[in-house]
Amino acid sequence: MNLTLHVWRQQGPEDKGRLERYQAKDVSPDMSFLEMLDEVNEELIKEGREPIVFDHDCREGICGTCSQVINGQPHGPQAETTVCQLHMREFKDGDEIYIEPWRARAFPVVKDLIVDRTAMDRIIEAGGYVSVNTGGVADANAILIPKADADTAMDAAECIGCGACVAACPNGSAMLFVSAKVGQLAKLPQGRPEAARRVCAMTETMLDQGFGNCSNHYECEAACPKGISVKFISMLNREYFKALPKLKGNKDA
Repeated sequence: MNLTLHVWRQQGPEDKGRLERYQAKDVSPDMSFLEMLDEVNEELIKEGREPIVFDHDCREGICGTCSQVINGQPHGPQAETTVCQLHMREFKDGDEIYIEPWRARAFPVVKDLIVDRTAMDRIIEAGGYVSVNTGGVADANAILIPKADADTAMDAAECIGCGACVAACPNGSAMLFVSAKVGQLAKLPQGRPEAARRVCAMTETMLDQGFGNCSNHYECEAACPKGISVKFISMLNREYFKALPKLKGNKDA
């Protein structure tokens, strides 16, 4: 099939940027979206033109780096799918496709479709560590964890930190991402000793990095390629307000 691409081109964070038009010809429906862009870039290079710059790594839906907004939807039209796992059979011959980078104040454009997402790394760094005993390997059932808690922690751990939730949110909020990282450890005994410090540090870092607040649009859950539920945002709020008196008490002491 033949497609018309409208791709965002931008030399850097200070450049104004613009959409440029390209033709993708003889596209196989079995190609992934990134493979289609590879083919387009090969043609551009043959013509002596600058290829489209985009981010990728594993191409298996695990790393979360293939961050693109396709026809206004982060990661494209297929639910719970990253761009690298989106296949061209989701489109029709003759379609016009608009491809843009994540749009958020906390994600400045590096070039074309690549944005700087180190703000999310700083939130992770603020989370710190968990206290564990070193030495011999503990028995598998040494610490009993209710199945419901283990399942909830695993649901939160599915977050790949791609930033689609931020790109989808009209406020540029990272609360789904932060809540998944906080919720993953908050439900496990290994994460409880530092829970109060962790949730406050990560939440405050999120605000310092320029992310917005949640106002319950639910776009984050709809755009998440791993289907992370907004229930974790409620959990984050509970953990945060529960932690404040503890930290205040420690400071007063």
